Amino acid sequence: MTDHRASRPHNPAPRRPGGPGAGRGQDRDGRGGRAPRAGRPPSDPARQAAYEAIAATHRDDAYANLVLPQILRDMRLGGRDAAFATELTYGTLRATGTLDAIIAAAAGREVARIDPPARDALRLGAYQLLHTRVPAHAAVNSTVDLVRAVAPGAAGFANAVMREIAGTDLDAWLTRLAPDYEADPVAHLALVHQHPAWIVRAFSEALGGDLAETARLLVEDNQPPPVHLCARPGLIDPAELADEVGGAPGAFSPYAVYLPGGAPGDVLALAEGRAHVQDEGSQLVASALVAAEVEGEDSRWLDLCAGPGGKAGLLGAFAAQRGARVTAVEVAEHRARLVERSVANLPVTVHAMDGRLVGDDPRLPAGGFDRVLVDAPCTGLGSLRRRPEARWRRRPSDLPPLTRLQRELLGAALRAVRPGGVVAYVTCSPHTVETQVTVTEAARRSDLGVDFVDARTLLPAGMPGLGSGPTVQLWPHRHGTDAMFLAALRRTS
Repeated sequence: MTDHRASRPHNPAPRRPGGPGAGRGQDRDGRGGRAPRAGRPPSDPARQAAYEAIAATHRDDAYANLVLPQILRDMRLGGRDAAFATELTYGTLRATGTLDAIIAAAAGREVARIDPPARDALRLGAYQLLHTRVPAHAAVNSTVDLVRAVAPGAAGFANAVMREIAGTDLDAWLTRLAPDYEADPVAHLALVHQHPAWIVRAFSEALGGDLAETARLLVEDNQPPPVHLCARPGLIDPAELADEVGGAPGAFSPYAVYLPGGAPGDVLALAEGRAHVQDEGSQLVASALVAAEVEGEDSRWLDLCAGPGGKAGLLGAFAAQRGARVTAVEVAEHRARLVERSVANLPVTVHAMDGRLVGDDPRLPAGGFDRVLVDAPCTGLGSLRRRPEARWRRRPSDLPPLTRLQRELLGAALRAVRPGGVVAYVTCSPHTVETQVTVTEAARRSDLGVDFVDARTLLPAGMPGLGSGPTVQLWPHRHGTDAMFLAALRRTS
């Protein structure tokens, strides 16, 4: 049997800011915990905040990046407590599948048979035991107290399960539970690296079956992502933005700045609309559309799936420099409003409508645009670092309706662009069905003349790991970006 440790580097347990024992952190005595809205103040606010965020993601299909900040504000948590709650929330959600396997083994029953409140509390407790330096007694006691508050009849059960988990370290649990690597490498990597097997398989296929590189991708996928800022061209120089936030220039995008820490909402340039938060990969694929050559007029641009507005904001800044105008389309009304806020004072017109209506709506005339961006709805498998719960929420059954929509949107984009114009098709997913298959099928089914543009030529010179073209797949472990896919097509007739 191949040792699972050969497929993943040793990562020391994460430490809270300020070192051991700083604030009310990992050396706390573990007392406290309450049910959401139980009517009494939490004696352990960081763990309570984490529990409420985790419970909301499973109970309400909420997104942690949306609910946790609100919970922290409501509980007035900041500093070390907020950092600890964030670590617990994102770490527990990221590791849910593997934690469930360990909890099931320790409990002698499937996690589906455990009452959901107790199950979420056990996940939070198991994460503390296996992935942090929280003392075992604190993790056990705080979890039992939390279960006593949210599922009183399960407190004894929780105590027994937590003590069973505490008796074995993470490496030993993985050695015991992970399938043999030689017999089933995908299942082995899935358990060890905290991803569903179908996603591991999809990543491996996109990487040409290279399991060693797949393991490196999975390791990187489990790291908390940095915050990337985009300096809007013509509105702020990237060096000025880097100086303002104390950050560093991006590795590839000339507009990227890496935020070293703190809340992006505190950055003045963001409040003034001179910059916005955007993954460097998203900056690169949006910039690629503008870098492509078009024949003739170049003043009418279209963002066919614009919400929530990051790429529309970058395109709008480019358009202002070039005397062009952007039409931004977003089918969801609330997301269209987000786009409007993102593009304020830029030459962008926002319409809340279905982007597939090209030619049927006078606002989207067939052949009426010189450049078109299709940032298509997708599974989001390329941004699992930022949405830790998404890996366990997505299913293979999500693919057929999404790929059908992607083909329809790309077909609409090809109708919208004039002959000689360019379409950029983008997804935040490396799944080949959403990338290569969708592009190939849409081009094949179109009765318009379409040629591929080598997307590698539209990205900064010298970028490594771009493959053989004509499409490009970016990767967290190769480029430090989300796993963005880019295809560029020119309409010829």
